[in-house]
Amino acid sequence: MKKKIIVTGGLGFIGSHLIKLLIEKGYFVINIDKITYSSNKKNLKKYKSTEYLFYKGDINNQKLILNLLVNYKPKAMFNLAAETHVDRSIDSPEVFVKSNIVGVYNILEATKRYLKINKDKNFKFIHISTDEVYGDIKKNKFSKEDDAYNPSSPYASSKASADLIIKSYFRTYNLPTIITNCSNNYGPNQYPEKLIPRIILNLKDNINIPIYGKGLNEREWIHVSDHCNALLKILKKGKNGETYNIGSGIIMNNITLAKKIIFIYKKNFNTKSKIVFVQDRPGHDKRYALNSKKIKKNLQWEIKNNFYERIKETIKWYLNNDQWIKNLKNNNYKKRIGLIK
Repeated sequence: MKKKIIVTGGLGFIGSHLIKLLIEKGYFVINIDKITYSSNKKNLKKYKSTEYLFYKGDINNQKLILNLLVNYKPKAMFNLAAETHVDRSIDSPEVFVKSNIVGVYNILEATKRYLKINKDKNFKFIHISTDEVYGDIKKNKFSKEDDAYNPSSPYASSKASADLIIKSYFRTYNLPTIITNCSNNYGPNQYPEKLIPRIILNLKDNINIPIYGKGLNEREWIHVSDHCNALLKILKKGKNGETYNIGSGIIMNNITLAKKIIFIYKKNFNTKSKIVFVQDRPGHDKRYALNSKKIKKNLQWEIKNNFYERIKETIKWYLNNDQWIKNLKNNNYKKRIGLIK
């Protein structure tokens, strides 16, 4: 019999890639997603009921989470259900608090109740967080798992709050929890409000590419498949109560990233798009960078993807999937949000 895994937020970008990997590795996956603007059922349409089930639901529905845990008795639960876009958190912080903080509380409570019923000593609750919880860090510094949190945006603070609640549930209730803090992901199926797909589609549509401030803000970039492989390692070997940073070591500022994508794009296609500098995001952190030695040493995880090759593949994917783009629930991703008026 296949081992079962619950994934929350599995119709999103990272969640759908994780589900594909889990199915490929022989797991049966139960996906819970409330279907927001960035969810996409087509990401997982090819899978059969013998390997995958979908439930429409909110992680704030504690009864639903508990029932699914009791009915399926999974080996683990991955929580990827979250509001993720910083600009949206500036405009609508309440949504982020409800989903990213209260939602996590409800999952934890459901898990706590479940483990009183079914005393599974091997169960793991794996929470996917972000490098943004550490806040702005100085040049040549790298955030470690035991560094203090210093979030800047409503998004980052909501994720940091969830992390701290999870840590308290491990300490107080001995709940089998693991936290992962990952750097910026890129790859196919990402909703184009995020920087890399936004650049690609603007190039395709001959629209100028807006870069915040002077484009000097640095981010660490990891291909979504490398991130998912790290999560699989954590499922198999991760230790309860631990936090694992997941980073690639590929760090560059936004203007450099944009120029690299433009250079690759122009090798094969024409475009009239140009980089334009626009008003910076409020509270925009200058730099994120992770120290990922722990997961590499303790779990023998390593990066497998070449950044240049995967960016080329990502560009091709967006150019070859017009229908996916047309089917997006909300096409307002081109509109600037997150400015305080």
